[in-house]
Amino acid sequence: LQQRRGLRLSAPAAIQVTVRDALNQALDEELERDERVFLLGEEVAQYDGAYKISRGLWKKYGDKRVIDTPISEMGFTGIAVGAAMVWLRPVCEFMTFNFSMQAIDQVINSAAKSCYMSAGSISVPIVFRGPNGASAGVAAQHSQCFAAWYGHCPGLKVVSPWSAEDAKGLLKASIRDDNPVVMLESELLYGVPFEMSEQAQSKEFVIPIGKAKIERQGTHVTLVAHSRPVGHCLEAATVLAKEGVECEVINMRTIRPMDIETVEASVMKTNHLVTVEGGWPQFGVGAEICARIMEGSAFNYLDAPAVRVTGADVPMPYAKILEDNCIPQVKDIVFAVKKALNI
Repeated sequence: LQQRRGLRLSAPAAIQVTVRDALNQALDEELERDERVFLLGEEVAQYDGAYKISRGLWKKYGDKRVIDTPISEMGFTGIAVGAAMVWLRPVCEFMTFNFSMQAIDQVINSAAKSCYMSAGSISVPIVFRGPNGASAGVAAQHSQCFAAWYGHCPGLKVVSPWSAEDAKGLLKASIRDDNPVVMLESELLYGVPFEMSEQAQSKEFVIPIGKAKIERQGTHVTLVAHSRPVGHCLEAATVLAKEGVECEVINMRTIRPMDIETVEASVMKTNHLVTVEGGWPQFGVGAEICARIMEGSAFNYLDAPAVRVTGADVPMPYAKILEDNCIPQVKDIVFAVKKALNI
């Protein structure tokens, strides 16, 4: 009636949603949408998930769709991969991706390579997901970033969300994909609220795998990151803006396939590149981005060498002060930008 009278109706406002709730929403919507989808992992059912990502799903969908497993990654990952080979769509949760090392044979030799080795006759539509990278106070065996490890392997797609929209859209796209997808989440982001647009609240909202997002426009330097360091880059950009330095911040979202075109276009505009990641420096995601830029057309636009900001090249210490010094901080990014710009 108001529309007929020529009155403008305001669009529904964006809402604040935590990454945890965004993941829960995505799982709920995909379990409801496709009866072939099921979730399995340690404590995902009756306990509502170790991080409460699967809260309420077992009560809603029952034992056949949300399945508690023994503490045996090798076993339940093998079950999930086998189920995917007969066209179910498993979501296999690791309590931390450090524990996926127990199932590396299933993830790489069985899931990643089967489509190629069968000449395309065997697809493995599976999602391996869970917290990746540094947490807080859990030491070396729980704090490693596996983005470079899994990004190294043909046959896998690898996604790494930052915001709530990233988490929801990428998880839904991953579940619908006919290839094995590794989804590397950050435990430290689970409780962080982000603004979620009206579009992202839709049940059909997906984010294309393999497409980066420019989170902040800038003209002086390109900052490229994934997962939690995206937030650090945005904070550093705010600090640097007060000094007259405008940073363009790119959220990679996907590690494999890598959207190098977006990075190249940005570097051609800013003429400077800084990569930021929580993983180790040697053979890291930042090293790959720098190599791609050097090998491509954007190299001729660089006015200075690219700079990498990474985690320290040591296993994660337990002591908090050492842990803080092993993870890239805002001050480290600001320092790297000034180094790149020679200011």
